[in-house]
Amino acid sequence: MILDDIIERQRQALVANPPDEGRLLEAAAEAPAPHDFAAALNDGPTPALIGECKKRSPSRGLLDRDYDVVDRVRTYASAGASAISVLTSAEFAGTLADLDLARGATVIPLLRKDFIVESVQLLEARAHGADAVLLIARVLEPGLLADLAARARVLGLQTLVEVHDDSEVDAALAALPDMIGVNQRDLQTFEVKPDLFARVAAALPSRVPMVAESGFRTREDVLAAAAAGARAVLVGETLMTAEDPGAKARELLGAGVASG
Repeated sequence: MILDDIIERQRQALVANPPDEGRLLEAAAEAPAPHDFAAALNDGPTPALIGECKKRSPSRGLLDRDYDVVDRVRTYASAGASAISVLTSAEFAGTLADLDLARGATVIPLLRKDFIVESVQLLEARAHGADAVLLIARVLEPGLLADLAARARVLGLQTLVEVHDDSEVDAALAALPDMIGVNQRDLQTFEVKPDLFARVAAALPSRVPMVAESGFRTREDVLAAAAAGARAVLVGETLMTAEDPGAKARELLGAGVASG
């Protein structure tokens, strides 16, 4: 299975090259106060846009040969994105340096999107300027999920806890997430299920901001997610492969028409 292989490589990488926790603690302590990611979504349009920065996809390969994180971040912010998601996973050709570059390019909130399996990765996120982290319910047993979410809160990081079907909802909510995401992409096959958000959202409480992830290509897709309860949509490949990413972001937000 694709996901199982990715998680195993992640764990092996952490063992082979363990992060320097002492240095990370110092860097995290010196980092500027984090931004309120959830508030930025709540204060944004309906729904708000989280623009994603990633160089490649395990399913589609290279997305942007001329990938420039700073340019992407500034483009999304100028187009009206409320927040930015930065892939730091090697599976997507990402690094923590991308997070550093993104933090230097914008003041809007940043999400570290990675396969987080150990608490030291939370320290990395805080030390490199993230305001929130992604925690994936499917890859974390409920106790570890809750523990990582609690540790994130201590560090001042908000959590976007991601589910892929309604069987994961109880564990996700027990972790007391700041936001809950529904990823319509099957992480085993990487296929997108376009109606998944609407189905799972029906089981989610309205008090927790909901983020719809994957499969959003048009303004109509975005409006359908909003109608089903999404406070925000997280859009990656559609923006990464657009001829004019800024125009496409504005189109998704209902503020313009994409070129091409």
